[in-house]
Amino acid sequence: MHTLSAAPLSEATKSEKKNKLMFWTKNVCRLLLKYFASKPEIGRLSQKVGNSRILASSCRRCDRAMSDCSSSDDISSLLKSVEVSRLMVPGDANLSGNVHGGTTLKLVEEAGSIIATRYYNVAKKKLCPDDYESGAAALVRVERTHFIQPMYIGEVAELTAEITFTSSHSIEVCVTVWAENIIKGEKRLANKAVLWYVPLSLGNPPRLLSVPPLPCVDPKAFEEGQKRYEKQKEERANHQHTKVRHIRPSVSDEDIEIHTVSYSQSVLRHLMSVSECAGYEYAPGGVIMKLMDECAGIVAFKHCRTNVVTVSLDTTNFHEMIKKGSLITLTGYITFTSAKSMEIEVVVDSELVRSGEPKTVRAVSAFLTFVSLDENHRPVKVPQLKISNEEERQRNDMGKIRYEARKRQRLESQGQS
Repeated sequence: MHTLSAAPLSEATKSEKKNKLMFWTKNVCRLLLKYFASKPEIGRLSQKVGNSRILASSCRRCDRAMSDCSSSDDISSLLKSVEVSRLMVPGDANLSGNVHGGTTLKLVEEAGSIIATRYYNVAKKKLCPDDYESGAAALVRVERTHFIQPMYIGEVAELTAEITFTSSHSIEVCVTVWAENIIKGEKRLANKAVLWYVPLSLGNPPRLLSVPPLPCVDPKAFEEGQKRYEKQKEERANHQHTKVRHIRPSVSDEDIEIHTVSYSQSVLRHLMSVSECAGYEYAPGGVIMKLMDECAGIVAFKHCRTNVVTVSLDTTNFHEMIKKGSLITLTGYITFTSAKSMEIEVVVDSELVRSGEPKTVRAVSAFLTFVSLDENHRPVKVPQLKISNEEERQRNDMGKIRYEARKRQRLESQGQS
């Protein structure tokens, strides 16, 4: 059950928002003029295509927003948070009642997709009607996500999604997850996530579409968002998937030493059906993340033989679209163990079986961290990973570096809060 909410605006509030829109749009226009003037590379481009064309293009977007103040209320309402609520049922959790991390990630992505898709279509119609084409938001990146508190069967997951930045072709969405015990009337923060989307056309093949600018953006907030955008853009460009070999599922584990990489490694295969693609030609990122968490959970459970839960998902980049009808292969294996946690890498390979060509592409890969829990849901020691060869040792060393980085980031975030 999904619910969307947007509070009605009074006439006084509407008038105030119109004035704010005109004020901030003028400042954004001035900021763009100053920005273009300070960039030598844009200056060189201006010599080729004409400086007036570049500045006029930017100003036209601002002028359109100012002249169309009657529609600013509609755009502003889109910037209000989208709320998605759902009751956690037994199918969402493990045998101990802990809601799967993949279930939460799927809900997070759904909330982000709703607000990103809605903003693109409605804002583009209002601000850039001549350039409008129907589209849907596709997930391209998830920043490092920590599961702050667990959720259990019978609780309500309440998700709030908000657009925090837009570039010319991408949308940044922040999603906050609350877990509510509706019997006790208690609510706690369960998760926070930042996701990046791009709008794609609905045709086959889909095309990348342009994003209208956010109205009423504070210049300081715009600069901070621009820095986040440039940072993730650079990281995506430099990201490389692990060149892991395909692993054949083991028929019997009797000849494999326990607590080794080979003992717990798992392969999960899944055919991407029409029902999972939400009416589009590709699979939503939330569906893929849920499957990745399931694969990693199998690895963690087999290594520990206890109740295991997801505590974090490292930054994840989606480089290849997984098309409807594709056969995907998820390969999961442990890379590092600390005293009470284990890092598991999952790589996803996609093959479009209908094409008739045996071509497989690596679509996405990610590192997930799990912990082992006792009967009282308290963390317990994790069996240490036994290294068998030099390749596993190198992955273990890199895993330790990532573990220390996560630890520092967690301590810094706790100090800031």
